[in-house]
Amino acid sequence: MTDRPRKQPGPDHPITVTPTGERVVVVVAGRVVADTDNALSLREATYPAVPYVPLADVDRTLLERTGTRTYCPYKGEASYYSIPLGGERSVDAVWEYPAPYDAVAQIKDHVAFYPDRVDSITIG
Repeated sequence: MTDRPRKQPGPDHPITVTPTGERVVVVVAGRVVADTDNALSLREATYPAVPYVPLADVDRTLLERTGTRTYCPYKGEASYYSIPLGGERSVDAVWEYPAPYDAVAQIKDHVAFYPDRVDSITIG
């Protein structure tokens, strides 16, 4: 892990984390998996903003940790959860950075959801 590149956000690859300022609700198979007024929006370079929901506002009984891991040189190592009630579509639907790099430290104890692996992510 120490041989992985570690990069700082900057003008060529900006990353900002700000309060979303709106309610975020995530639904899978008719069940509310997450409901919060405290989400953070992570904007990275030219990618669309991603809402990060506090784990405290997620129904963790609906999540199942998987062995999947990925690495981002700007954010750190991500781990994943599936949402079994969503079936195959919801495998590895949720990710978190348990020990995010300093530039995105605010997303610690937050998770994000792949929009195509849940029924809906409503913001507003």
